[in-house]
Amino acid sequence: MNLSPTGAFARAHDPDRFLCALFAPAEAREAIFALIALNHELARAREAATNPLAAMIRLQWWRDAVEEARAGRPPRRHEVAGPLAAVIAEGGLDPDALIALADAREAEAEEGGLATEEAFVAWLRGTAGGWSAAAGRALGASAEEAETLRGLGAAYGLAGVLRNIPAHAGQGRCLLPLDRLARAGLNAEAVMAAPDAPAVTELRREMAAEGLAALAGARRDLPRGLVAAALPAVLARRDLARLARGGSLPQGRGVGDRLAVIVAGLRGRV
Repeated sequence: MNLSPTGAFARAHDPDRFLCALFAPAEAREAIFALIALNHELARAREAATNPLAAMIRLQWWRDAVEEARAGRPPRRHEVAGPLAAVIAEGGLDPDALIALADAREAEAEEGGLATEEAFVAWLRGTAGGWSAAAGRALGASAEEAETLRGLGAAYGLAGVLRNIPAHAGQGRCLLPLDRLARAGLNAEAVMAAPDAPAVTELRREMAAEGLAALAGARRDLPRGLVAAALPAVLARRDLARLARGGSLPQGRGVGDRLAVIVAGLRGRV
């Protein structure tokens, strides 16, 4: 397959969603690639910043870039901003949905972390869930279908948080809700100091089981044309099931994960 620079960027930085995007109709694929690329830039705003204020500035830079594209102004000089502006100009992505993605990332940049499970769920629905909803709208989803996709995407976000507890700890971050940590006799500092401690592993198992149960009860009877936006839920289900059993996850994706996405994509349902 001959990939555009945006497609190559998506494959390099987010191989999970890139694989899912291959099941989008050809005419919508570049829009999904641009959405993957933007999401990567937003997700790394806090990771790449030296402090919360710097992260907020990065997020505002992207909001401004989206607003300028909406207004038809020349794109900013950036490998993602240019293609993103072109997709927005063509009507391939909704600027309001992109602004909402940036807004949702502010919770990661704030001092003190996510205080409650309610805030944690809202963050998952706004970030990973927001990506799936925006991808769905790019593929023609109704408002109701986009909200279904938001829930499926949030499950993928939860799996990502639980999978990456050790990686986040290495960055000096903990994205688990503070009230849930407290009920487990933990705090963010304890998780960052010992991410593989038995108490952390047990909390991860519990949260994975809850996420898996919620995913099992979610509506998934979506039109075939929206499958690319729903496919991250296939990986979420596999990851959450492993974690709920108390197992660990490999660093990268195995053949089984990729095959599961491909089979679901070919069937047109998750």
